[in-house]
Amino acid sequence: MTTPDPIAPLPNATPDATVAAERRLHPMSWLFVLVQQLKQFVLPLVALLVFGRGDRNELWPLIGVAVLVVLSLWQYFTYRYGVAGDRLVVRSGLFERSLRVIPFARIHNVALQQSALHRVFGVAEVRLESAGGSKPEAQMRVLKLDDALALEALVRHRGASAAAVANEPEAATLLALPFGEIVRLGLVSNRGLVVVAAAFAAVVQISQRAVLNTFQSVGQWLFGFAGEHHFGLAQYVVSALAVVLFAIVALRGFSILLALLQYHGFRLSEIGRRLTVERGLLARWRTSASRRRIQAWTLREGTLHRLLKRRSLDVDTAVAEEQQQQRALRELAPIATPAACDALIEHLLPRAGWSQLQWQALPASNWWRLVLPATPVVAAITIAASWRVGAWGLLVLAWLPWAAFVAHRRARRMAYAANADVIAVREGWWMRHWRFAELDKLQALQLTRSPLDRRCGTATLHLDTAGAGALSPQLRVRFLPIDEAQALYASLSRTLARRPLCW
Repeated sequence: MTTPDPIAPLPNATPDATVAAERRLHPMSWLFVLVQQLKQFVLPLVALLVFGRGDRNELWPLIGVAVLVVLSLWQYFTYRYGVAGDRLVVRSGLFERSLRVIPFARIHNVALQQSALHRVFGVAEVRLESAGGSKPEAQMRVLKLDDALALEALVRHRGASAAAVANEPEAATLLALPFGEIVRLGLVSNRGLVVVAAAFAAVVQISQRAVLNTFQSVGQWLFGFAGEHHFGLAQYVVSALAVVLFAIVALRGFSILLALLQYHGFRLSEIGRRLTVERGLLARWRTSASRRRIQAWTLREGTLHRLLKRRSLDVDTAVAEEQQQQRALRELAPIATPAACDALIEHLLPRAGWSQLQWQALPASNWWRLVLPATPVVAAITIAASWRVGAWGLLVLAWLPWAAFVAHRRARRMAYAANADVIAVREGWWMRHWRFAELDKLQALQLTRSPLDRRCGTATLHLDTAGAGALSPQLRVRFLPIDEAQALYASLSRTLARRPLCW
């Protein structure tokens, strides 16, 4: 995508002048609004059409569609937007009129979405989002692609003059994912398993009987085939392993396909201090946010990541609602080499000194506290299994030595690092992560001590930032000796008191 000529303000307009040349949505916007509404009502309409046959109300589905068409056209004819200085003005409604003035400085994230249908018509859906809102500040369905990109440029420059926007430098590419990297991303991700599990749960909710009948039929066929060929124990084991291997390969292949659909053409670029991500094969996403809106960072490394010598880098931006988090700028590097991830961090956080951080190990003697929460669950499962199958249920206890080994490894890797600009935490062994944030982005500190902490002479320091996603690990330092925890808490408190919060 290239940035076209920006939306031009009225001649001789001042920042306090009337709204610049108001614009309508794309002439076909009503069609996309209609499609979106039909997605919400498709099941009731189909039910009315199918089960309403034979009575006098069989035209109600068509009447419902007609009403949605009228509402879609109504929105097109009553929706206007324009630019006045450093703010966007949105007007909507006819009988109940709404005027919304949105300063560009308040907009934290600009998201452009193009479905396959959008790309056919050369349009895009635009969402302008702030940090504290429960819904987008403005949602435009739909704009001509050139107008959408021009509006994004205006937000990036906070309504600067047309000449300033037109003369901006070319976007610098920080990271691009070729086909091979996307295949690796599909291999390390579990998207295929998640989608299959969600589809299975949906089918079970609709018809449990159909699922049971399907499993029964497949099981009878498999065991009948094995019985006809007189399979022995070894053949059953080999067959079971083959089925499991086939399922794993199929799910990984599905994950690769989903990765290609979602991340084809992935490009992370930078213009000034604003980052932009473009991705997608059929549906195309383009989302951008200012670097100063990034609140926290997460560097991840799973087992397959290590085998492929890759990592991923995510960020949390100041977009509060979970629904908006799905559209916010989040993945700076879905997959990349450790050197590439470190280079990104060094480039975007030059003062943090990421590669020179002095990591302070946490006491490894607290490994048993990592196993303790799961011990009652194992005991309950062991009792239930023993009651059900007798002494064989005691095999569940074999999990405890493995859990203790994993806890030892996790405890040895737990560490934290802090300097004048950033604080970082390192945790995990099987699934590793590094969680860090600039001190200017910390909103609150909390020092807590559980009964076990008081018994062991330790404490936990919680560090809160804005916009943390539900899947993001907590930014906390656990198992700190109490004297060290109090000293770190006092030092960070003094730093936060002197510095303004960078939102």
